[in-house]
Amino acid sequence: MKRVLLVLLTPILLLAGVLVARTLRFDSRQVPAEPAAPFPVDATAASERLAEALRHRTIAASDGVSADDAAFQALHARFVTWFPRVHAQLVHETVGVHSHLYTWKGSESGLAPVLLMGHLDVVPAEAEATWSHPPFGGTVADGYVYGRGALDDKGSVLAILEAVEGLLAEGYAPRRTVMLAFGADEEVGGHDGAARVAALLRERGVRLESVLDEGGPIGVGLVPGVAAPVALVGVAEKGSGRVELTVRSTGGHASMPPPQTAANTLAQALVRLEDNPFPPALRGGTRALFESVGPEMGFGMRLLFANTWLFAPLLERRMAASPSTNASIRTTLAATMLEASPKPNVLPAQARAVLNVRLLPGDSLEDVRDHVRKVVEDERVEIAVEGDEASPVSRLDTEGWRQLQRTIRQVFPDVLVGPFLTVAATDARYFHPLSDSVYRFVPVRLNREDLTRMHGRDERLSVEEHAAAIRFYAQYLRNTTR
Repeated sequence: MKRVLLVLLTPILLLAGVLVARTLRFDSRQVPAEPAAPFPVDATAASERLAEALRHRTIAASDGVSADDAAFQALHARFVTWFPRVHAQLVHETVGVHSHLYTWKGSESGLAPVLLMGHLDVVPAEAEATWSHPPFGGTVADGYVYGRGALDDKGSVLAILEAVEGLLAEGYAPRRTVMLAFGADEEVGGHDGAARVAALLRERGVRLESVLDEGGPIGVGLVPGVAAPVALVGVAEKGSGRVELTVRSTGGHASMPPPQTAANTLAQALVRLEDNPFPPALRGGTRALFESVGPEMGFGMRLLFANTWLFAPLLERRMAASPSTNASIRTTLAATMLEASPKPNVLPAQARAVLNVRLLPGDSLEDVRDHVRKVVEDERVEIAVEGDEASPVSRLDTEGWRQLQRTIRQVFPDVLVGPFLTVAATDARYFHPLSDSVYRFVPVRLNREDLTRMHGRDERLSVEEHAAAIRFYAQYLRNTTR
């Protein structure tokens, strides 16, 4: 009996030993960094400039609605006034209709440039009367700058320009060329702005050392199991597209319905897709996040993330239970538009559904088409798929990543750095052909309540956080260009 128990217990004890040993070797991935060099910032003046920038209704053209050209032109005119050294010493080009490319030439032309990005356009503000402060009023109150675009993304644009203006005032001269690209249509796809900038740089044969665009914030309480704030640096982003399902029939009067109408057939297809989602996959940026911050968790969570070879299915099930984490581990399909008969007593001659698809890196639009066809398994349902593929996953072994990680730790010493998957689209996706180091990060602290304000009501940015962002960009440029 003892021999039998020993035979049974030995593999269990060996497995436990392996799990514990791997957990104990799961050491911190955070890099040590010396304090950032001082960089003076007039927080009050900077916040007033940001507030005025928010008063310009720079809403991108979309769905037949033209952009307010005067608003974009007036905003750039203020940039010329606020940042005279930038406009005197950097080469400025207008790209597309309202987008801008600045080039700060370095002393060593053989070095690949670094690119900092942001966008000037904003989404409309719904129910303006319900805002605590007018969305285009640019109000500074209670330590915050309120207005549409404070977080997405004029805060970043202004912080970058403030940092460059300050460095120029100090007489700083970069060895490596710096480029600044500010799009004017990111919220509607970036085709006239970032896409044209990327195409222009490709035509000129430019290869970029690194790219830094908007993206994840310094998340406060956003990563379960981690007490410290985590700088969520997007290293990839999901693709975006649409799946259109169409069912056709002869129609007719609703008083004499067939056994199944076009609407019924379509509804069954939608239910099948909802019941059979894409399989989860803990990979890419999501896996990298937990590999980076896992060592900072308690022993139980460290055990899980140090041994994903065994516990990945368990972690995937737990993450799939929440919409926010589920989106980071699978390609998602969401029915967003439905149409059928125009009247209640008319059978639909055609029923149509549009589903929004968000592609996990590693899945393709062709994979989506195959999945939908296999799950629906009904020849009466026509399937059309279109959109943009997911981005590649940027490397984490480059000088660009090392300097970004170092800068974050210098300016925000209490913050952990974690790569992650950006589930929304950014302009950065156009620049992957130009660099292996394309990252997405906004250097401001945000909690869950703050995130609801982005594209929502009472969007705001802390005056103190805006000043910290300026210091971050200044230190980032020092680190990457000296």
